[in-house]
Amino acid sequence: MSKNHKTGDDIKQAELVKFVQKSGVTRREFLRHAVAAGVTTTAAASLWSANSMAAPKKGGHLRVGSEGGSNSDVIDPRRAIGTNQLTCPIMSMFDTLTHLDENGAPVPSLCESWEASADAKTWRFKLRKDIEFHNGKTLEPADVIASYAYADDDANAHGDSRSIMANLADKKVDGDYVVLSLKSPNADLPILLTAYGLLIAPAGTTTEDWEKGVGTGPYMLEDFDPGVRFAVQRNPNHYRDDEGHFDSAEFVNIQDQASRTNALRSGEMDIINRPDPKTTNLLGKVPGIRLLESAGNQHYTMPMRVNEEPFANLDVRQAVKWGVDREAILEKILRGYGYLGNDHPIGRDQQYFNGELPQRVMDPDKATFHLKKAGLTSLTLELFAADTAWIGSVDAAQLVQESAKQSAINIKVTRAAEDGYWADTWNVKPWCLSYWGGRASEDWMFTAAYSAESSWNETAMQHDRFNELLLAARGELDTNKRRERYYEMQEILYDRGGAVVPVFSSYVLAMSDKLGHASKISSSFDLDAFRVARNFWFES
Repeated sequence: MSKNHKTGDDIKQAELVKFVQKSGVTRREFLRHAVAAGVTTTAAASLWSANSMAAPKKGGHLRVGSEGGSNSDVIDPRRAIGTNQLTCPIMSMFDTLTHLDENGAPVPSLCESWEASADAKTWRFKLRKDIEFHNGKTLEPADVIASYAYADDDANAHGDSRSIMANLADKKVDGDYVVLSLKSPNADLPILLTAYGLLIAPAGTTTEDWEKGVGTGPYMLEDFDPGVRFAVQRNPNHYRDDEGHFDSAEFVNIQDQASRTNALRSGEMDIINRPDPKTTNLLGKVPGIRLLESAGNQHYTMPMRVNEEPFANLDVRQAVKWGVDREAILEKILRGYGYLGNDHPIGRDQQYFNGELPQRVMDPDKATFHLKKAGLTSLTLELFAADTAWIGSVDAAQLVQESAKQSAINIKVTRAAEDGYWADTWNVKPWCLSYWGGRASEDWMFTAAYSAESSWNETAMQHDRFNELLLAARGELDTNKRRERYYEMQEILYDRGGAVVPVFSSYVLAMSDKLGHASKISSSFDLDAFRVARNFWFES
């Protein structure tokens, strides 16, 4: 077939584009015409966005139903953890110095540009001059410095922000510039500064002041009931016209997935995250509802704390890894919305993904081999789970329980309390279920979840070679050398780490077909990298 040959579908789509450009129909009308012309709904939706047929419209009240809220939630991003219901509104009220675009690349946010020294140790960020906080105060470099100092406070430290700030040797103001000097080089600093633990507030903001929600974002705080509801309204003085299209938005904590789905179907919510994979395809066929999937670096983990018995024994950890039927989790829990994990946190689309490691699958012979090396003929463990960790966690734990029997591993599944899971179970119990939204760079992911100094090191791993490689790779500007180091780090986790990483999971949103968005949404984090209220709009 020649390059210039057009298929019937090409002709149909070209005619549809001309039709819409002439008539100015709504998205819903366009989809109706597309289906009548023989184009699938999914293809038509992509065509609509790709041809910029849907210009963002202002107005309306967005209702987001998500999970993870707790009565212990706070607005302070340094202490916000494990909850989409909390992070989304926080990210609508505050900004970071930089943010990630839909492709995961860092772009200016509060700054207008940046430059780095040749050794990537000194970075200069020029601030925009047209930005005001919600209280009317003009943004100044001193506000950024003070916010970073707060993030560096041990008493309030967020896992991401603390580990990033730990590498800062100095931070100062130079005219319109924020100057950051690093202890060791880091070519990824503009990516790291997008962390939601590094949001910017006015200088002098205390722990108590954070609860007032005074940021520079497109929305301002209206009401906050921890673990229940978060309401915001549009900031009339926001410095950008291309985001924050709703008049107001509310984020409602709906922990139960069936209740979230019913809230969408009944029209109580406009968009929900984490629909039940078992019924997701059926939900997408409901009139007025559509699905949006983005594959990214989100992965599910079963961290074994290596500083506690029996997981201090390497062969016990290896036995558990070989005893998990990860294919069953992908098929029965995710229903194919993802791909197999390989016991390290780097996604297959990332730059330094080590595709040379053999894919680990369930192998009872290898599992029992390692048990024997540990001096055991069988093993009894307790696995803590709650669907707060990820949808289907309890069912997944029971699948692991069943498959592990073939390897003489007897697992007691204990259902932990949903409320307070991230405070009372995760990073506390020897073995539990967890998840990571993934991070935009290998350094960020390794630093947050596996480095010696991270408070979020859920496996409590302390591995000298791993930490040595982490520092070396972080400052390496030669991509080949950097790749070698990241490959070895993944191999260390594969062979010696405490995390079972059974699957990488796609982000799936279910929403009203009245909502519009850019042709591509971010796959860095859930709900369009927590920016759903910024980036979506009502088309009708």
